[in-house]
Amino acid sequence: MPSEEELFANIDALLEEEPQLPPPAERARLREAAGITQARLAVALKTSTQTVKNYENGRSEPKSPRLEAYQRLLKGWAAKYPADSAPATPAPVVVPQQEASEASAGPAAGPEQAEAAAPVRIPAAPAPPRPPSRATARPETSSRRPAKKAAAPVADPRFPHGPLAVLDGDGSAYGAEGIVLDCPATTVVELVQWTLRESGLGAPKLNRHGKDSDPLIVLTAAAAVKLGLPERLEGHEQRRSLRLPDDHPVVKQVAKAKWQLTQRGFGPWPRIYRKAEGRERQCVQLAILPWDALDERSWPGVSEMAPADVARTLGLYAQRVITPRGSTAVSGLELMTALRPPTKPERDAETGNWISGHNPGSLGTEPMDPAPPEATAEHPVVVRSGWTGGFLNEEAYQWVRPVDTLSDDECLLPHAVGLDLNTAFLAAAARLVVGLSAPDHFHNVKFNPKIPGSWLVDLSHIELDPRLPSPFTPDGSRPTGPAWYQTHTVAYAQELGHNVAPLEAYLRRETGAYLDPWHDRLKNAYVDTLAGLGVTKGLSDVEFLAAMEQHKQADPALAAVLTAIKATIKGGVGKLRERPQGRHYKEGERWPALERPTWRPDIRAAVISKARVNMHRKLRNMATMTGLYPLAVLSDCVVYPSPGSSPLDFLPYAASGKPQPGGFRLGPTPGLAKPEGVQPMLWAVDLMEKGLNPARHIKGGDAVLDEGE
Repeated sequence: MPSEEELFANIDALLEEEPQLPPPAERARLREAAGITQARLAVALKTSTQTVKNYENGRSEPKSPRLEAYQRLLKGWAAKYPADSAPATPAPVVVPQQEASEASAGPAAGPEQAEAAAPVRIPAAPAPPRPPSRATARPETSSRRPAKKAAAPVADPRFPHGPLAVLDGDGSAYGAEGIVLDCPATTVVELVQWTLRESGLGAPKLNRHGKDSDPLIVLTAAAAVKLGLPERLEGHEQRRSLRLPDDHPVVKQVAKAKWQLTQRGFGPWPRIYRKAEGRERQCVQLAILPWDALDERSWPGVSEMAPADVARTLGLYAQRVITPRGSTAVSGLELMTALRPPTKPERDAETGNWISGHNPGSLGTEPMDPAPPEATAEHPVVVRSGWTGGFLNEEAYQWVRPVDTLSDDECLLPHAVGLDLNTAFLAAAARLVVGLSAPDHFHNVKFNPKIPGSWLVDLSHIELDPRLPSPFTPDGSRPTGPAWYQTHTVAYAQELGHNVAPLEAYLRRETGAYLDPWHDRLKNAYVDTLAGLGVTKGLSDVEFLAAMEQHKQADPALAAVLTAIKATIKGGVGKLRERPQGRHYKEGERWPALERPTWRPDIRAAVISKARVNMHRKLRNMATMTGLYPLAVLSDCVVYPSPGSSPLDFLPYAASGKPQPGGFRLGPTPGLAKPEGVQPMLWAVDLMEKGLNPARHIKGGDAVLDEGE
């Protein structure tokens, strides 16, 4: 007779065994009986359709925790659909993304296949729209285990179909959540009316004092032609300034219906609006794919995707960043305003009525002229005043180490390895205090590292190691006399132990961390998107390098979103000092960008100054810890001579195996580093001797040897 202890031990052993699944053929039968496609099941299990196929043909088995979830689902189906029962065919409400893509790709081989592949269209919701069951909406998918996330917010019932849709030539509007709407519009005016009254598209505001995001409709080439638009937008101006002429039938049609276009006209990103009725905005944003609305550099491969996949890609960006409103640079700038609205409601002290008041911490509603040294040479402030006192030159590094500073030992190392700092400008924006008010002019002022502004200082007396770039100039050369610097650059000179005595300054009395919410949202977007591609925070350095080698192949849509997020960061910072566009501009005239409160070259200078100082601090710490000096730096990329082909061969680690603080560290978060490329050391020296920058070409190899900088 077995003892109780033995029996309990046996039971515990059974409990610890992995759950048992039914045979592969039974798994397929149960899924088909439930009327669920492999693609839809893949969505639920957060894996790929191919993986589900492998489960059902016995080629692979799920691992925990997907194993337990799959077993629970199969048990539920087995109870509902025993082997001798007839399969059920529930009517689907939402088309899974992959099915929608296949359906939009073209007609099937025969009538039976065509019927099976046709997209399921659902009528647009009347206003006010009723939310569909969120259980049927397609969530983000990934073949990788996602990072832990906070609970998703409850969907806004005003926008049941998500922020955007991609319209094809057959009247199918593919939503971001896998929904396919039936759009009957045959003209642009009808499309605008359908979008506002029936589509259920849009997105809630990102700040309680802000505005809801206008719905976005993306037009494929076939949809554009159907609506009376030319398939291509031709012209001799720069691409960004291309637009339909005012006498084009579609432009006249829009005006006749009493709709308006913004100043940028009917171009790749036309915005069509009417004056708001009460609190309800009447505005629709269009994006026209065949007119190159999605720049290939920011959205690689997206314009060639099927409509359903375009919707998924842009929908992920809208969910994590903002509904696209133009280029990624435009979206980056508008995200700042959406997160820090200029106004908020407040009661009038005299009447007690609600009025629009200034929102503390924002940039306000009126444009602000910069101090002369913060402006550009063509700015009216400079031209009117005749300013000749010089300008801020806070730009990212473009530095190549002098070849005569290379030692024989360095030249004998076999490899040149590039490191790229993740979103260096975004890392610099964290907790960055910037000026919020107009600049005041001071003479012989004592330097204060806590006050944002521009300082005229002579830093030419500071002697630094010639194997490192100067932290005070973009080209890494030593300053030759007094020059204007942003606060962070001067503070770093003080950190290095040097006396600074400003001759003059333009400072701002009201300050704040204006970019903090922008930083936080974009940081989360970047980290979450990388995690969806299999590059998570918990990886060891070896695992991180392996994941980075293949992350772009994991999911093309997510990879495109990642590129767009990075472009949003750089472009948004660049837009803070947008220069005049067009060949007809005359020096001294105001240009449209100057009318924005977000035309703030001083904030741009603060971000870039801090990023460059951060880079120099790491370079200096690396030299102290490892004795290694860089070959070149280009913005957020640095190239080092290395004994091996991996960053692991020269990065500093403690005896415990942990990375040394202060130097470059590998990882997926902003400010940490990732590999940029590896080339032979002789290749790098050859470029340096030709005056070219190895950091610019470390990815490309020998094909770029004859290119100019």
